[in-house]
Formats: sequence, C-alpha cells, structure tokens
Amino acid sequence: MTKTMPIIEARKKLTSMPEDFEHEKGTDVIAVTRRGKPVLAVLSWELYETVAETLEVLSDENLMKDLRRSIKEMQEGKLVPWDKAKKQLGI
Repeated sequence: MTKTMPIIEARKKLTSMPEDFEHEKGTDVIAVTRRGKPVLAVLSWELYETVAETLEVLSDENLMKDLRRSIKEMQEGKLVPWDKAKKQLGI
C-alpha cells in the first residue's frame, strides 16, 4: 500500500521513515508530493532490491525464456517432486 506525504512533512520525518515502514505493516511505499502531485517515491531497501532484481530478470532474454518454459511445464503438470529433484542434483 502506498502512503502519501507532502514534501515538507517528508523532510521532517526522513530520519524516522525506516521505523515507519517497520511499524506500519502494509505500507511499502511513501509517495512524496509537491503541490499535491507525486514527485518522489520512498521505499524500503528490501523492496528496492526486490524491484531491481525483478527488472534484471525481465530484461534478460534468456532468463525470461527459461521462466516462460518453466511456467508452461508447470501448467502442463510436468512437475518433479522435490525429493526426486534433490536426488537428481545430488543434494
């Protein structure tokens, strides 16, 4: 969920924003506004890393090809039980 905050308030609360993310479960982004329009997005580092990793995967043609193939195999019921996969991998 996105919380909206005027830039003047954000300036005052910048140092306490990490705690705000921890205490306000469900708030993952703070949209900082100027004159009522969003100008910045503040998000937790964990969410930033998640978004960055997702964008990295989406921009890699080979990874996306593998992901699409895996999804198709799953939809077709071509799943391998975890125990069997571990055995095949020697884990």
